[in-house]
Amino acid sequence: MSTAIGRWPIIVIDCPDARALASFYSAITGWPLADQTEPEWVQLNSGHSTTIGFQQVDGYRAPTWPTQEVPQQAHLDFVVDDLVDASARVLALGATEAPAQYGHS
Repeated sequence: MSTAIGRWPIIVIDCPDARALASFYSAITGWPLADQTEPEWVQLNSGHSTTIGFQQVDGYRAPTWPTQEVPQQAHLDFVVDDLVDASARVLALGATEAPAQYGHS
């Protein structure tokens, strides 16, 4: 008998533009955008058990880090083989590098 109360099929990220942010993460992960008819909701499916949803929120305020003026609520960590190359590639996609970097390895 399972003691689980529920399942975790998706993580959802609030954002100002669901399609733009989903496209950004699609370029990083290689996961395709799922067919969506609603512009305020887009999903990326890994083809396995991981799904990321992007939900457009009016008045969205991006978190500030490390200052926490607007608190960080979640972030995604990725493992890469070449940090310098990966950093350059995500910056070219539109990422913003925080001025302070902790735990760089």
